[in-house]
Amino acid sequence: MQLSEQEQVRRNAKEQLEQLGINPYPSELYPVTHYADAIKQKFNEANADEFKEVVIAGRMMSRRIMGSASFAELQDSSGRIQFYVRRDDICPDEDKTLYNTVFKKLLDIGDIIGIKGFVFKTQVGETSVHVTELKVLTKSLKPLPIVKETTDTDGKKQLHDAFTDPELRYRQRYVDLIVNPEVRETFKKRTQIVNTMRNYLNAKDYLEVETPILQPLYGGAAARPFKTHHNTLDMTLYLRIANELYLKRLIVGGFDGVYEFSKDFRNEGMSRFHNPEFTQVELYVAYKDYNWMMNLVEEMVEKVAMDLHGTTQVQVGQNVIDFKRPWKRYTMFEAIEHFTGIDISSMNEIELRATAKELNVPTDDSMGKGKLIDEIFGEKCEAQLIQPTFITDYPVEMSPLAKRHRDKEGLVERFEAIANGKEICNAFSELNDPIDQRKRFEEQLELGKRGDDEAMTLDEDFLRAIEYGMPPTAGLGIGIDRLSMIMTNSNSIQDVLFFPQMKPEKKAMVASVTDFIKAGVREELVPILQKAGLLTIAQLKEANANKLFNDVCGLRKKMKLEVTNPTKEEVESWIAG
Repeated sequence: MQLSEQEQVRRNAKEQLEQLGINPYPSELYPVTHYADAIKQKFNEANADEFKEVVIAGRMMSRRIMGSASFAELQDSSGRIQFYVRRDDICPDEDKTLYNTVFKKLLDIGDIIGIKGFVFKTQVGETSVHVTELKVLTKSLKPLPIVKETTDTDGKKQLHDAFTDPELRYRQRYVDLIVNPEVRETFKKRTQIVNTMRNYLNAKDYLEVETPILQPLYGGAAARPFKTHHNTLDMTLYLRIANELYLKRLIVGGFDGVYEFSKDFRNEGMSRFHNPEFTQVELYVAYKDYNWMMNLVEEMVEKVAMDLHGTTQVQVGQNVIDFKRPWKRYTMFEAIEHFTGIDISSMNEIELRATAKELNVPTDDSMGKGKLIDEIFGEKCEAQLIQPTFITDYPVEMSPLAKRHRDKEGLVERFEAIANGKEICNAFSELNDPIDQRKRFEEQLELGKRGDDEAMTLDEDFLRAIEYGMPPTAGLGIGIDRLSMIMTNSNSIQDVLFFPQMKPEKKAMVASVTDFIKAGVREELVPILQKAGLLTIAQLKEANANKLFNDVCGLRKKMKLEVTNPTKEEVESWIAG
């Protein structure tokens, strides 16, 4: 394993700590009593006695050494606070090793330490901790990306060298959380969204349940599943694409209201709106219909916005979205006619295909009537629905689990809520006629034969369950990830998932000594380039010639190598060659 200079320095420091009898990874409890943000919020001169002894722990994020005293910053889970270390305070006896060697030389930015002391205000009024005891809790072996913060002439904070590369941020979320504190706030808000919804549903006395993730048949949505194999039972299982059919079995069993915050999995494309693993809450309530469920959605999402922001108005990109009730409502056919000027309500499959072509909507031969309507709506309407809007009364071909409309032939009692141009929920008056349900499943099987790999399967056990009788029921699914994107003003679903799915990480191929020689580097200089962190020819070609020349000359001296320094022209030839 090739180590950068900084990584080697930190490993050497770890060894030196151990030689001093200091365990860089102690196992005993560290008795934290206070947090940075609370100290800064609550401390004042009048209550200073309450802060005569505080114990905090976190990462050292900056340090200014001034001889026998130093200022530094500690970051814990709540934020940052300045601390002041004086040699004679933490080393009251003659042995000054803890300050002179450990603090000044062996600790690095990113190391986790514990400090004990009292709180005071500096001459410039900054709340700080005057340290009387210091303990090493974790030695970090990799350097953090250092985000520098300055203030411009207008008093605005400016960030330099920020850790902003999206792929690095998502792949190394642990680093992202350390150096970009606002990211932690996004995930705290996501948890608050879920808690608000859970509290809202619990207050209505609905039961939170758990249903299987591994299922012998996938169902409850139109999507491709992930497939696995159970060795002991020698059977194929699928990661669930939805939990709908199991929750409705519980309604059959006698529960009036059940819900589940579930992890679901769909083996489909990835985008800034789609992750193969996602979270949704599904709710089923007996003796209700889709009109009642629309009112519940409005009320619950409005409450989420109020609890999170103190207002129903939420800034999302350039838009201000207002979740105040009531929300606008269109039928699906009304929405398509509104945005395209075309009434498709009485069209057959051939006419729909021709209309899609006229509107430049992509289609393929596997698409039936329902899929064609869905594509037209998705291409021409959805993105234009910025304010919260209910789209209701879908064609029966699109909704094999929804009840036929009580008044409108060929439609079902279904709605989707759309905000900021994306679906955030889907709901039905649930189909509870077993004969009709079997027929719908069989129609889905025919679509599957035509090549629709998102068509539903026929679930005999679910049909058996509703043959025992399922009461009239309203069902709902809300995408937590999509809702979190809107409520936190996040541009991508990856920004609201701690660890989004990523393509395999490309490992840079470390260049051999021969590769460097072919690039014009003298063999005796190759260890110096490797020490400087240049492990590939691509890195060499991207280097700045002046900086590389200075680095090589400096490292040669530092490594005490008996070799001749390269000339500046020689270094330039490595890069240009």
